[in-house]
Amino acid sequence: MTRRSLTPCTLFLMLALASLPALADPVPTEAPRVALAVDTLDHGRFDLAGQRGSWVVVNYWATWCSPCLKEMPELDAFDRSRDDVVVLGLAYEEIAPDELRAFLAGHPVGYPLAIVDVYAPPGAFATPRGLPATHLVAPDGRLADSFMGPVTAEELGRAIAAAAKAGRAAR
Repeated sequence: MTRRSLTPCTLFLMLALASLPALADPVPTEAPRVALAVDTLDHGRFDLAGQRGSWVVVNYWATWCSPCLKEMPELDAFDRSRDDVVVLGLAYEEIAPDELRAFLAGHPVGYPLAIVDVYAPPGAFATPRGLPATHLVAPDGRLADSFMGPVTAEELGRAIAAAAKAGRAAR
């Protein structure tokens, strides 16, 4: 008898509590700002927080990755052609700095490169499941887009335009 009298009361309370979020003002949520700071091969410390106001292209790559090597010249040209863009390459492989410098002698780029630990990659982005993997960070420091596989300057330009149109450029 007691059990039956509690059930309607319990149901009423459950329904009342379930409706509370609908009655409250929605709290706007924004994606967190991406935090990334790495020591680059020849350009010193790169801190994403210091790049606010610029679009940042973060490209995971490796010396053994053919699609990565194919996109490097295009990323370099994109970096040089736009004052509002900064490119950062993250070498996602086990390689010594001198070996990477020797490799870069045949594949030069002007943007900063850092070697990241494949066993403990930076937590700013999901661990790459394949290479290349590229992330576009908006001037407000929030992730605007991600690309799996090779990316072109045209695709990056479109992603920047779309994110800017959506209001990601200035905050």
